[in-house]
Amino acid sequence: MSDETLDPKAGSLLEQQREEPKLENVRIVLVNTSDCRNIGSAARAMKTMGLSQLVLVDPKEMPNGQAQAMAAGATDVLAGAKVVGTLEEAINDCGLVVGTSARSRTLPWPMLEPRGCGEKLIDEVRNFPVALVFGRESSGLTNEELQLCHFHVQIPANPEYSSLNLAMAVQTLSYEVRTSYLIAREKATQEKPVQKKVEEDEYPIVEETERLYQHFEDALLATGFIVPSHPGLVMTKLRRLFNRVRPDVKEVKMLRGMLASVERAAKK
Repeated sequence: MSDETLDPKAGSLLEQQREEPKLENVRIVLVNTSDCRNIGSAARAMKTMGLSQLVLVDPKEMPNGQAQAMAAGATDVLAGAKVVGTLEEAINDCGLVVGTSARSRTLPWPMLEPRGCGEKLIDEVRNFPVALVFGRESSGLTNEELQLCHFHVQIPANPEYSSLNLAMAVQTLSYEVRTSYLIAREKATQEKPVQKKVEEDEYPIVEETERLYQHFEDALLATGFIVPSHPGLVMTKLRRLFNRVRPDVKEVKMLRGMLASVERAAKK
């Protein structure tokens, strides 16, 4: 096929294929951290692995001189940290979110090993920002917060003594991200670029999938499938289903069109 017959989008897709993954699009999110020194130590762990984007969700103690001391030479990461009120605000523009979990949950969720976590984050970081979410020092992430994540990751520590502090966990998973980044960068310089299909799937960002979930809930309430007084785990199980399947942008639009049709029928 000659260059003239290629879709005009193909050139830009080919350029994307040549691009190296960008570590500045990897976001470390710390939720409701209680001790600012842990934030400083996490910033140091990030910088040693080349990560710089730190987001703090409703920290109980804002970074101060103690945090700066623990950050050592990573005060720039600490100074550039963004503070938001909710996890939703921290990840709305992300296309992939992985939450850290130190214990098994009642409702199983799609899981990644640390190595696989690094690989998946780097594989998708060319397309949109990605986030790695860490919870509170004492209790981790809540079930509701974990349900906002596409995947969960658990560090396979010694079961007889699995206590990892926040900075250790950030360091371990940041190392896996950097290892995958270095491998991907090496491949990008050695391999010839491969023409990507113009129709290749594109995943929606979190904000778009959250609108889908809300649309599902509204439609199921309208049809009576969900009873407001006894909603059960319908929406939680739907989140798990779609996080496992990961519908692309076109599929999300199709699903929302179907839901709009259901709502119209329910009104009649």
